[in-house]
Amino acid sequence: MLPPAARLAARRLLGLASSSASEAAARRLAPSPIAASSCAAAARGSVPSSRPFSTALNYHIDSPENKPGMKWEFSEANMKKVKEILSHYPSNYKQSGIIPLLDLAQQQHGGWVPVAAMDAIAKIVEVAPIRVYEVATFYTMFNRTKVGKYHLLVCGTTPCMIRGSREIEDTLLEHLGVKRNEVTSDGLFSVGEMECMGCCVNAPMIAVADYSKGSEGYTYNYYEDLTPKRVVEIVEMLRRGETPPRGTQHPERKNCGPAGGNTTLHGEPKPPPCRDLDAC
Repeated sequence: MLPPAARLAARRLLGLASSSASEAAARRLAPSPIAASSCAAAARGSVPSSRPFSTALNYHIDSPENKPGMKWEFSEANMKKVKEILSHYPSNYKQSGIIPLLDLAQQQHGGWVPVAAMDAIAKIVEVAPIRVYEVATFYTMFNRTKVGKYHLLVCGTTPCMIRGSREIEDTLLEHLGVKRNEVTSDGLFSVGEMECMGCCVNAPMIAVADYSKGSEGYTYNYYEDLTPKRVVEIVEMLRRGETPPRGTQHPERKNCGPAGGNTTLHGEPKPPPCRDLDAC
């Protein structure tokens, strides 16, 4: 026989459980907003043009240039890099090299990774293809659709946003005549968003992944302390095949130092006295 307090607690728990079950049943019976909108669109004879963003990152739809069964292999030069990468891991843990191999495949394939490349990597590391798919869909730095030869990534995290990263992105999109993640008609540029890249003190900033020279000439550079005017100048330099100076674009700054130079720490700093145990 349970004491009165225990019986009361049990009745409350049963009440909560039955309430939760009723709510869950109601949710199952009610149509979801996405399903309802899809049905309405089908009734009108139209199909929604895009999926919710969170699911679009994980879906794959076969296309003539991106579907399983297509032939894809690393170049002879990159196969040497593949062997070098795998040499860092025990022979029974080849799958540990999936991330660097995906990165190498992306460089070789012009900035994006097709399903056929993922299948090729699965064979190399001797795992089921799904093990490579789940890595490629988890990390957003792996592009699974075409990008420009110069993929411009605007930092959208708080410090850069406060310092004007939205204006930088809007300027890029307007200047290039594209939307985010679209490629310009000449195939040169695309604009995406990246989370914090560690240069908050030089905000706002962008990274430029340069796939114009293949994996042998691949570069990934930061351009910091940007203004809308300066970011357009950088784009036009890239268009002309020039190499913009990387790092801070502020004329009075050196690396992450203050404008005009350091005001402190001009000499060798003195060690704290507590390092000398006898002096303490």
